[in-house]
Amino acid sequence: MELRHLRYFIAVAEELHFGRAAQALGISQPPLSQQIQVLEQEVGARLFERTNRRVELSEAGRLFLDEARQVLAQVDKAADVARRAQRGELGELKIGFTSSAPFNSSIPQAIFAFRQRFPEVRLKLREMSSTQVAEALLDESIQVGIMRPLPLPDSLSVVELLREPLVVVLGSKHPLVAGSEAGLQLATLAHEPFVFFPRSYGSGLYAQLLTLARDVGFTPHFAQEAGEAMTIIGLVAAGLGVSVLPASYQRMRIDGVVYRPLLDPEAVSAVWLAQRTDQRSPMARAFVELLTRKAEL
Repeated sequence: MELRHLRYFIAVAEELHFGRAAQALGISQPPLSQQIQVLEQEVGARLFERTNRRVELSEAGRLFLDEARQVLAQVDKAADVARRAQRGELGELKIGFTSSAPFNSSIPQAIFAFRQRFPEVRLKLREMSSTQVAEALLDESIQVGIMRPLPLPDSLSVVELLREPLVVVLGSKHPLVAGSEAGLQLATLAHEPFVFFPRSYGSGLYAQLLTLARDVGFTPHFAQEAGEAMTIIGLVAAGLGVSVLPASYQRMRIDGVVYRPLLDPEAVSAVWLAQRTDQRSPMARAFVELLTRKAEL
């Protein structure tokens, strides 16, 4: 039994006339009659009562008609699902992001816009370090990554979504708070204990802070490590040291903390949108296109 047999049968059942059904189907009448006979043989039941004057559905034909319509409807639905999946409108999209990325408004806005546009795509978001984002892209456990800059292999490609300044995080009672409203030079922090991400965490910010500090003649003393930015800010508030973080973290209002601009010219951190150069997922391509467009606005 072929799908065209069902379509032929439904056309005849609706017209109750072989000539009109053949015309609607765009075929001649004799082949249509032959195909209906083939279908009846396949089913093992007479689907139409034929006389010289009229064609009527048999009892078997009436019951078969409902089932045939359901079969074709399900086939059309399956084809629609395949087409929508090809366009990236269905399925699951796995995104890895570094913890600082969501604090910039353009990224949550883009995620919200993607969900509005593709409501049947399930977004699976995983928070991880920038190094972990790169590793997950390479082993294909995620399809898109939002990360801070790191050296990457040629098999990954990136688009810069945004650049934001770095700020100094100080306890509100720290001596450097007074008179520093306009900002601080990184060299001012040369003898301060730092609260920061551990080197093993794989944060792109760690490498950047080391580079900035060495450029002005010192190596930071990391007195306390924490894997979460909120914990870092809390430890600064507790007086355990100072820190340097992207300016978007200023949205985290924690008592006992003051933020000051970092005045060094290179004290700017980028956020990258990363994916495999051989990206095959239409959902991922749609997400990248939307996010890069949002970043340009």
